[in-house]
Amino acid sequence: MLKKAVVLGATGGTGKVITAELIKRGVETVIFGRSLPKLRAMAEELGNPALLSMAEGNVFDSASIIRAAKGADVIFHAASIPYNQMTTQLLPLGEAVMGAANQLKIKVVAVDGIYPYGRRTTDHPIDENHPKRPHTRKGKTKLAFEKMFFDPRWNQVKGMIVRLPDYYGPTANEASYLGSTLEAIAAGKPAAFIGNMRIPREYVYLPDAAKMIVELAEREEAYGQNWHIPGGGVISGRKIVEIAQRASGQKKPVIALGRVSLSILGLFIPVFKEIVEMLYLTEKPLVLSGKKYESLVGPIPATPFEQGITDTVKDIMNRKYRV
Repeated sequence: MLKKAVVLGATGGTGKVITAELIKRGVETVIFGRSLPKLRAMAEELGNPALLSMAEGNVFDSASIIRAAKGADVIFHAASIPYNQMTTQLLPLGEAVMGAANQLKIKVVAVDGIYPYGRRTTDHPIDENHPKRPHTRKGKTKLAFEKMFFDPRWNQVKGMIVRLPDYYGPTANEASYLGSTLEAIAAGKPAAFIGNMRIPREYVYLPDAAKMIVELAEREEAYGQNWHIPGGGVISGRKIVEIAQRASGQKKPVIALGRVSLSILGLFIPVFKEIVEMLYLTEKPLVLSGKKYESLVGPIPATPFEQGITDTVKDIMNRKYRV
């Protein structure tokens, strides 16, 4: 049973929902970030619960993490790296987190994605034993992170990696493919959708993901492994847009961005250039199996897309995330 946790990258999409879930469960929670004003704003959004405290610091600095995490049972590593900085910064970040955890002798739950798997080799949902054969720079970097994370030198740490597909929810931002699309639709503006809008893909609703992540974190037997955090099935971009526009009450154009358009945009906005190599995931999407989770915990919480997308758009319009 968790008593105290630290959330790194707390003001990000996954960090916020993990924090909210921890508080719901009565876990004393420290939100960690480099911007105290952002942390304060987040605390206000969550209603300033008595269980919440803030720690300002640099996630690349082990000493900062150690100060924030003293007395904690687990560190939730939800800090993300921009696409155009991932190959140079992901491993130093991981080293700082694991070094701090090893000194404190506490657990670490790292939130990650599906890039290490590489191209899809089956039409069936893949489990955690599926071979990892990344062919992109970011995929290879993510696999190197996994190897670093489970390195025997961290002999005082119990760790797990939880892997999410594409995600959406009230807290999702530009770090997710769908975040900016739903933001624009909610605002009644023309929107862009990354990838083919006709091909169904897997998405997980972030509040559902947080429930699964914290549920695993509370179980000793879950550590030392990778875990899939699956979504509620697959859905096409066209259907997502249809639901979102109905929820917003507005219907502005939504443009699909493919390789050519992203490459052109990348001349001006570096992150778009970096997305191009990951478009294979939108062309032949992977789907994650949740059987391992079900065998340990039970049924997967899966909010229907109609409800999840509608609630996300409504919450964006209200500019309020409720715990």
